[in-house]
Amino acid sequence: MELFTEAHFPKTKFLFFTGKGGVGKTSVASSLSLLLAKKKKKVLLISTDPASNLQDVFGQALTNKPSLIQGTTHLYALNLDPVQAAAEYKERIIAPYQGKMPEAVLASMEEQMSGACTVEIAAFNQFSSLLTDFKVTEEYDVIVFDTAPTGHTLRLLSLPTAWSGFLEDNTSGASCLGPLSGLESHKKMYHDAVQVLSDKNQTTLLLVGRPESGPLKEAARASYELKEIGIKNQQVIINGLFESSALQDAYAKALYDRQQQALKALPDEIIQYPIFYLPLAPFTISSVSQMENWMEHRFDTSTKVVEKEDIAHHTIHELVDFYNRHNHRVIFIMGKGGVGKTTVASLIALGLAEEGKKVHLTTTDPAAHIAWTFEGHTLHENLTISSVDPKQAVQKYKDEVLSKAMETMDEEGLAFVKEDLESPCTEEIAVFRAFAEVVDQSKDRIVVIDTAPTGHTLLLLDASEAYHKEISRSSGEIPDPVRNLLPKIRDNAYTSIVITTLPETTPVLEASRLEDDLLRANISIHWWVINQSFYITNTKDPVLAKKAQEELVWIQKVKELSNGQFAIIPWNIKEPKGIEGLNQLLGMKIKK
Repeated sequence: MELFTEAHFPKTKFLFFTGKGGVGKTSVASSLSLLLAKKKKKVLLISTDPASNLQDVFGQALTNKPSLIQGTTHLYALNLDPVQAAAEYKERIIAPYQGKMPEAVLASMEEQMSGACTVEIAAFNQFSSLLTDFKVTEEYDVIVFDTAPTGHTLRLLSLPTAWSGFLEDNTSGASCLGPLSGLESHKKMYHDAVQVLSDKNQTTLLLVGRPESGPLKEAARASYELKEIGIKNQQVIINGLFESSALQDAYAKALYDRQQQALKALPDEIIQYPIFYLPLAPFTISSVSQMENWMEHRFDTSTKVVEKEDIAHHTIHELVDFYNRHNHRVIFIMGKGGVGKTTVASLIALGLAEEGKKVHLTTTDPAAHIAWTFEGHTLHENLTISSVDPKQAVQKYKDEVLSKAMETMDEEGLAFVKEDLESPCTEEIAVFRAFAEVVDQSKDRIVVIDTAPTGHTLLLLDASEAYHKEISRSSGEIPDPVRNLLPKIRDNAYTSIVITTLPETTPVLEASRLEDDLLRANISIHWWVINQSFYITNTKDPVLAKKAQEELVWIQKVKELSNGQFAIIPWNIKEPKGIEGLNQLLGMKIKK
């Protein structure tokens, strides 16, 4: 495995960065783009992530139009804003029918187009247009896509094939997105996008992972699924490799050993591709100068002895005790991908189970890792776990919808429903339905939910009651779990929200935006959790100590945002995996 240097930069015009949330895709994509621009190549850096943080990395506001990055002459960046794109898309589709159709019909169309699928398709239209617009592609030497967390990316990149097939077969003139004309006009663009994505002479996919078992397994899954849809020109970048030489510090040794063990077990799916690594930086990569230092491997690891501030905080044990004393039936763990939501959800669920509570731990995240956390270990007798499998959820949903439709519809009506169910929107609806059924289990046990990454979660919660109304209009029924879901979530006595973050720039800023979104949706937050903190350890390793010192400003920021209602989980020498590893974290008594 070689250090990633300028000699290894891909030569294709289009570069896609993907991987599990939190592995550093944005840092790598931004830094690579900067170095390419320094070589006088005109570079356009695009974020297709609903939870984009490009603006945080460069410290300047970005829109959906290219902006020159301050301090550079050749680097431009833009954010594809999926919410704005959806609003424009909806307006464009509905506008021709204003004044020509009854208000009730227009209202129904608007309802159908208010869900997550519309947002995704609208954003994808922008994405495809950039891939296939000759004026844009000719203006820039290199176009870099900083894509969303893995599950969203896979869906985004597979949509051209899915929509091309759907448009080819659809004959009714309508879909769950409204009139088909909104999609029909883009058939050629989707076809061209597929061609560009699968052309090894035009596109390189860079899978970014960390030297940890979970992110590497996720990179392997992404690699396989992308290869299956024709994207075979791939490279792997393992970000954050710890290279300390002394290893006399217990934390340094544990981190080094853990990473080396993960690298020895590299999944077969990614071994076939070129694999490079980038070192663990002892600083937050949030400026042009830091990007240059990181990519050119210039690190100052000298540290000054700084007396640590004694910041009052709660432990994870105290957070579990809070839920043991209160009677919340549903506990959501939310946050940016990669911050350790699965670990926090597992700690809370196991802690409550050991206190005698009946607990069900589940995930709605397409990139779920609950099974990996408990892999090879016997569960506590009070604890059950599950995940929402999109494929199973889709099949179950299709079967139920068709079974209900067959009771009242003729052949023409059934043909319409079958056609509608083949659209890519169906997966979003089906997962939402399965999610509602899991929450419904809270009648007789506490349900702890490891949710999907920021943005997708909120869209999922908001997505599809309208579509259920549309599908069930023949019977007039909406399933009780769906009808009761949002009222339960908005009931502070019934549902509790835990926002999880890392003590770093982007995760804290993203968590702050998530809190704003939740408050706008009338959903309040009970707790914040800072995960994997070196600041509250006693590490003396130069790199880790410097990294720990940089955490302080973000710990103070979380203290402010949470009004002091936050817990800190230290970076632990024993990996928080299995009953033993989780229990060690639960039992730690950390000085306040």
